Amino acid sequence: MHAGRKGRWARRIGWGLLVLVAVVVLAIWFFLRGSLAQLDGKRTAPGLHGNVTVQRDALGIPAIAGGDRLDVAYATGFVHAQDRYFQMDLLRRVAAGELAELFGAKALPLDREHRLHRFRARAAAAYAQLPADDRALLERYAAGVNDGLNALGTRPFEYALVGAAPRSWSAHDSLLAIWAMYLDLQGNGAPRELSRGWLREHTTGEQLAFLLPPLSRWDAPLDAHDAPLEPAPLPATPPSWWGQPSPRDAALLAVTEFSSDIGSNNWAVAGGRSAGGGAIVSDDMHLGIKLPNTWYRAQLQVPDGNGSTRRIVGVTLPGTPFVIVGSNGHVAWGFTNSYGDFQDLVPVATDAGHPGQVRVFDKWETPAVHRETILVKGAPAETLTVRDTSQGPLFDVAGRTYALHWIAHEPTLINTNLRRLEGTNTVDEALAVANGAGIPAQNFVAGDAAGNIGWTIAGPLPRRAHPGAAATYPLADAAAGWQGWLQPGEYPRIVNPAAGQLLTANSRQLVGKGAELLGDGGYDLGARTRQARDALTALGPRTDEKGVYGVMLDDRALFQARWRERALAVLDGAAVQADPKRAEAARLLRTNWTGHASVDSTAYRISRGFMWALHDLLYGGANAQMKEFGGSVVLADKRWPEVVARLLDEQPAAWLPRQYASWRDLQLAALDRTLADLTLDGKPLAAATWGAFNTAAIAHPIASAVPALRKWLSVPADPLPGDSNMPRVAGKTFGQSERLTVSPGKEEQGIFNMPGGQSGHPLSPYFLAGHADWVNGRMTPLLAGPTQHTLAFAP
Repeated sequence: MHAGRKGRWARRIGWGLLVLVAVVVLAIWFFLRGSLAQLDGKRTAPGLHGNVTVQRDALGIPAIAGGDRLDVAYATGFVHAQDRYFQMDLLRRVAAGELAELFGAKALPLDREHRLHRFRARAAAAYAQLPADDRALLERYAAGVNDGLNALGTRPFEYALVGAAPRSWSAHDSLLAIWAMYLDLQGNGAPRELSRGWLREHTTGEQLAFLLPPLSRWDAPLDAHDAPLEPAPLPATPPSWWGQPSPRDAALLAVTEFSSDIGSNNWAVAGGRSAGGGAIVSDDMHLGIKLPNTWYRAQLQVPDGNGSTRRIVGVTLPGTPFVIVGSNGHVAWGFTNSYGDFQDLVPVATDAGHPGQVRVFDKWETPAVHRETILVKGAPAETLTVRDTSQGPLFDVAGRTYALHWIAHEPTLINTNLRRLEGTNTVDEALAVANGAGIPAQNFVAGDAAGNIGWTIAGPLPRRAHPGAAATYPLADAAAGWQGWLQPGEYPRIVNPAAGQLLTANSRQLVGKGAELLGDGGYDLGARTRQARDALTALGPRTDEKGVYGVMLDDRALFQARWRERALAVLDGAAVQADPKRAEAARLLRTNWTGHASVDSTAYRISRGFMWALHDLLYGGANAQMKEFGGSVVLADKRWPEVVARLLDEQPAAWLPRQYASWRDLQLAALDRTLADLTLDGKPLAAATWGAFNTAAIAHPIASAVPALRKWLSVPADPLPGDSNMPRVAGKTFGQSERLTVSPGKEEQGIFNMPGGQSGHPLSPYFLAGHADWVNGRMTPLLAGPTQHTLAFAP
């Protein structure tokens, strides 16, 4: 009897625990579902001038239509907040240096770095200077954002996981979203100049000219078919650090290097070469990729100003109320990062005879002192003292003090002029808008329905009295620095070139007149640009959207093929007889080479690893010393492969590191290092395919904060074709953040895909909608499909 009573109680407790677990699971489930976006129904909204509708298709793409532009901005803010509020919050917090408030002390280093710029204070100043109609647009957008946030049944799930409440959105925050892009697209400027400064201090002028060539044989500038190369003389001796061995962490393999600041391709084909007679514009912006994706697809139906309406289709940036890249039915446009020189590092000095002052160039001045409070989750707030000078805020590195003079620090240059692309009808009008846009300076390529194409720079350009190479190092004197900025009429432009095409891919855009207006802020090597240019040319005189889109998927290994040839040349009979790994590598390089950065190619990975291992063996000592600056030779100049290639071709005895008997031995050492790296896991060399390494690892930021949820907050681990020196740029968490091809006025034939879906919520059907199309490069429609949901707003 006693035992039976115990059994009944045990069963009751067991059932009770099961019910409790079920209740907790259901509560969590309903809490999570409470933050899903509202897709259908009717809502009233104070301040609307008329009705607005949001129609969504099967991918969740909203088509937003209203009779007043402010009303469309309100609805855009509403859907952005419902689908992406946490992403928007992170964007403004990154710019303002406010991440520690959500993530605690581990975010403090980044907050301190970004708080130096005081972008939140600058945003308030910039907002006050905007035209009244722009302020009204941002205010209505902010109202929509806050209503969308408040309309969710529960707070976005991310805030529950980090234990915080969302803070409302302000009109100023949309300007912080622009400054976040400044940090993303120009934030490497200071480390680059510090790296170049170290090189200048540790080389002779002759050595520096050889090691940092201003052009490469791959460059394909817009104003010349080929770059006018004048190689620097080979110095008699190398610098003292050349070829010095350096400590090496076996987990940090040379073959895993991926340059993640090589963002974007865009091109336009003129109407004279298109089957439809209108221009065709393509754009794929390369960024670090997370979930949700940087961009949010949208169609906006807005008043045209002449009594009709205009449809603008493309991608928006959550946090801002307009289309960033897309088409308005008359003009289509796209961007790539320009990599011009937009900041200076100014060394400053102190002296006991001038207490509280610093010497900037030849003048003493008293910095303005600002005390910035950084809130820290779970810890006391921290106070950061920012000292600001006439040349920008001061910072210390490796025992030295510099002022950072950056165009981004000018509040008068931040604006929402980019939205005026909505109303442009011709390429000339679009170029004029681009020159006055308050965004990080970008290559702007546009085409119109009449077939015209054009290039210019969108965003502010600094004015230099004496531009040149000196400005790419910490400044020795004021003459090389910038003062003020160019007016739109002074910007370089190219319209309707004879070749019938325009293309940019982050390498040098110009070599003639106008080149010094941009400077060199870290141009890419040029191999990607040349390959895309030649592929566009090969499309011939009568191409279409499918052909132009296809160039974005070009993963031919034209650049890497030369390094494969070099590897095979040293893997001769004697080399392979000495080591079975070498013999297997030689076999794979001959039989497994596909000519592409394909996922099943071990040969591609070997040749790539060989090139990077040579970098380690020759530049490793310098990189180890530059770490204290946060720099590297790669950051200082991306043309290092051409320097190494020239040395391998000429084989000067003085430049051969003393630990090697010959240049052949150096190359065999690089191959041996690569093969050892590729077989560290004990698997055969043939298993070390490019796809085995280049596997998608795209995830929601919360996956890092809560690793147990990574499975539900990540994309499938798909092997990805493509690499850095070809049009199809692809890395584990970096690459083509969208692919768009469109002929303005023929948007029905437009093509689009992107790596993530519309929603940032893992329970939404739109979380990964479209991701598989991006992985496989499928050509899916640019325009939204048939309506599946309708949300209506009324005054």
